[in-house]
Amino acid sequence: MGYCLDEEGFNQVLQELSQEYVVYAPKLFKDGGSFSDTDRIRYGEIHSLAEIVFDHKAEYSFKEVLLPLSQTLFFFTEDDVKEADAPKNGAIILVRSCDLHAIKRLDAIYLENGCEDYYYKRLRDKVKFVLIGCEASFDNCFCVDMETNQTDEYDAYLAIKNGKVYIDNHNETWEAMLAARSTQTLTVIPDFVTHNDTRVQVPDGITLDAIEASMWNEYDGRCINCGRCNFVCPTCTCFTMQDIFYTDNGKVGERRRVWASCMVDGFTDVAGGGYYRGKTGQRMRFRVLHKVYDYKKRNGCHMCVGCGRCDDICPEYISFSHAVNKLAEAVAEVAVHAGK
Repeated sequence: MGYCLDEEGFNQVLQELSQEYVVYAPKLFKDGGSFSDTDRIRYGEIHSLAEIVFDHKAEYSFKEVLLPLSQTLFFFTEDDVKEADAPKNGAIILVRSCDLHAIKRLDAIYLENGCEDYYYKRLRDKVKFVLIGCEASFDNCFCVDMETNQTDEYDAYLAIKNGKVYIDNHNETWEAMLAARSTQTLTVIPDFVTHNDTRVQVPDGITLDAIEASMWNEYDGRCINCGRCNFVCPTCTCFTMQDIFYTDNGKVGERRRVWASCMVDGFTDVAGGGYYRGKTGQRMRFRVLHKVYDYKKRNGCHMCVGCGRCDDICPEYISFSHAVNKLAEAVAEVAVHAGK
């Protein structure tokens, strides 16, 4: 059912939802950017319509809600182990179409990859998603070519037009609440982009022979191993474990899982002092092929959803979309060297 609300009515809806959920949306963090006196748009808790940023892409993704940057799993003493409590309230997250597709990737990795991740599932089961439409493409987005620009899998759709709030509701438990504050019932159709200025073409016939292509060497001198591309990506899921000890005797503390990045030093360290992918070009090769080759081989769709955040955030202006577009040349190059 579609509804039209004024700002006051929508804020009343938010207030009622806040009794059961924490509502997250893209919001402006004043002076929260990478440099002094610069702002940042990222996900945070909101309490009113005015806090939501609709006309800019969130520079960091929603995944901080489902996959906290640092998450305590359990506490331990010499004799006991206590599981960390889950959040008492659920969450509502306002996301765009590409990010709703990213959630499918996270679910595939954490819930359908041989066994369920307990800590992810207990958060995931309590989350609802509200779709934000895209009237036009943002810089560096290539969701159309990745086939993530449209979706109908949402609990509700939200749009602001001419000062009014339009909602397409798919959640039966919210019907009465919305109807009570609606000024009009109508059909609400989500806005989806159908064209991006940035285009990508993943070539057919990629094989692991592509790891031998010379294109990866250029990234040895460009990438600085900061890992920002991984941290803003909505489908990067790697983490490491840390034991935090409260006392010098090492018998009391907590275990946390913390985000990790395949682009930074130490990610591939192994016992005995060995490590793999020591060069940044090798790490870029791993990242690109994981996003558009081996994940699809296993799951039937590309891991990358075309949000373009990695291109936006890179301090060295390394473009993931350009790297993907170079793969056709890489495939041809290795085929020539193999005499095919």
